[in-house]
Amino acid sequence: MTQAPDRERYARQELFEGIGTVGQARLRAARVLIVGCGALGSHIASTMVRAGVASLTIVDRDFLELSNLQRQVLFDEEDLARGLPKAVAAAEKCRRINSDVAVEPRVIEFHAGNAEALIGASDVVMDGTDNFQTRYLVNDACVKLGKPWVYGGVVAAYGMSMAILPGDSPCFRCVFSEPPAAGSTATADTVGIVEPAVAIVAAFECVEALKILTGARDRVRRGLVHIDLWENRLLSMGVGSRDPECPACGQGRYDYLRAEGAGRTSGLFGRDAVQVMPDRPMRLDLTSLAERLRAEGKLMVNAWLLRLEVGAHVLTVFPDGRTIVKGTSDEAVARALHDRYVGS
Repeated sequence: MTQAPDRERYARQELFEGIGTVGQARLRAARVLIVGCGALGSHIASTMVRAGVASLTIVDRDFLELSNLQRQVLFDEEDLARGLPKAVAAAEKCRRINSDVAVEPRVIEFHAGNAEALIGASDVVMDGTDNFQTRYLVNDACVKLGKPWVYGGVVAAYGMSMAILPGDSPCFRCVFSEPPAAGSTATADTVGIVEPAVAIVAAFECVEALKILTGARDRVRRGLVHIDLWENRLLSMGVGSRDPECPACGQGRYDYLRAEGAGRTSGLFGRDAVQVMPDRPMRLDLTSLAERLRAEGKLMVNAWLLRLEVGAHVLTVFPDGRTIVKGTSDEAVARALHDRYVGS
């Protein structure tokens, strides 16, 4: 007798004693949120749709660049030529991998104003970010809502990962009480990154998520794992118990969930680029904006973004009015260019 297509797809996974048919049924009902879809996020997205979760939401604010293709496994040269945002390109690939999974791309900034709504609709949150501020925000929202999440970070040939089970295990802020000082930590832009390290850290993240989603919480690693592939090291470190003085899980104070001001600007981690948020909520008609800007410089527009080259700068504008200005690290210059070409 031939297996049903769904059973055949996941047959090898169900044969694994740790998952089985019950665990697979739980996966088929699970909702996963990935925050950030670069190197880690693209590996994670591929793994989770292959595992057969019910739905996958991919949140990423950025667009593809040539340097991404070395390590961001869901993307290719055609995606780059089409000028796709990462979330959209990832969602297209994920749907081709497994059409039974509902995949939703969200080309937005993950911020205090939307964090709780996004996380509240998920069963587990997976870290594909490249900065500590966003991780503290994820942690605050997950602790407040009681949602598990899995942290991961990688640079050069080393990285680390940790699962956070609110109310049970130490939270991210228990372990890392304060973010590192600006410029004090290595980044892919300063020391580089190799793809195998990304794959290993993503694998650690995904296996912990699978344990959580299939009900095997007793198997979740209670600590931090650190790998250095170049030096052939793998360390598993205990992180102790929850800190009663932790602002988040000890005192219920969610500093990173405080409302953010409008019109923010922020540098993009060594990329000689600044992101500018609009002063007020808006929805741009990119086609109309393209007509207005056609005489200003070299222009490309699609359903998800508009790209304008003016002199030494490249402005990438999204429908929510958010603009990434490449060619400057000066926030005032970026804001001025945004206001001039997009509007204040």
